[in-house]
Amino acid sequence: MTDVAIIGAGTAGLTAAIYARRAGRTVTIFEAEAPGGQIINTPEIDNFPALPGVSGYEYANKLYEQVQELGAEFVFDKIKKIGGSLEEGFFMTGEYGAECEAKTVIIASGVKRREMGLAGEQEYSGRGISYCATCDGAFFKGKTAAVFGGGNTAVEDATYLADICEKVYIIHRRNEFRADKALVDELLSYSNVETKLSRTVSAIHGDEKLTSVTLTTVDGHDEELVTDALFVAIGLIPDNEVFKDLVELDAAGYVVAGEDCETSAPGVFVAGDCRTKDVRQLVTAAADGAAAAIRASRLSQSL
Repeated sequence: MTDVAIIGAGTAGLTAAIYARRAGRTVTIFEAEAPGGQIINTPEIDNFPALPGVSGYEYANKLYEQVQELGAEFVFDKIKKIGGSLEEGFFMTGEYGAECEAKTVIIASGVKRREMGLAGEQEYSGRGISYCATCDGAFFKGKTAAVFGGGNTAVEDATYLADICEKVYIIHRRNEFRADKALVDELLSYSNVETKLSRTVSAIHGDEKLTSVTLTTVDGHDEELVTDALFVAIGLIPDNEVFKDLVELDAAGYVVAGEDCETSAPGVFVAGDCRTKDVRQLVTAAADGAAAAIRASRLSQSL
């Protein structure tokens, strides 16, 4: 039985592993995809202390290597079932058959990109529709691209695309962006960027690949926007469905917990973007990871 099982190897989960291992606890980390989480797709990080300009991939890889050197065990599988209690211990199984028993658990499952829910969205995914500009932007070099969203991710995506695409549209349902002013100012400095505010994407068109989208204004008028690509950045969804019978979730699906990272289930902690919080950034994910690991380590040592 491991002392601390960590579900998710993003910044929160990997930071938790560092603190738990340095406390002398045994650690097993479950990761369904690649270590690092969504940050690996960010070309440049400018707001993490002491590491301005580091790429998301470089940052994530260094964090992963640090945890490996500390001796944490990695299991690359997605948790499909979890249960148990502090008194009897917790158990979890993965989609590919991995099994684990643990004294304590840290949920660091992160979030995933929200889809539009439009007809044809799945059909054109990978054929003009993408949810990651840094992953797929190069396919549209010298072409026209559109970004749907108004937060930091959407504005950063549009800025990245503006450097490689002939024309970039950014579509947002409100009349002003929610993103940080510095990011918006940088985006609007590009001459090849055009904003489409107070509009939403209401339909997708194409043949073998995407050719255009329909935009609907707040007063109900439609217009067709010709584009080679549509990058969707309209929000995040917590990946917590599997935990709904173990811990309390809020209406949006986030694990309910305060700054102490303690959930409604004794022995289960939560860290990072998947918990209820106001600010979701690398630094807050790292802080959560440390707080959760310190508490989990103390608790597991006493059992």
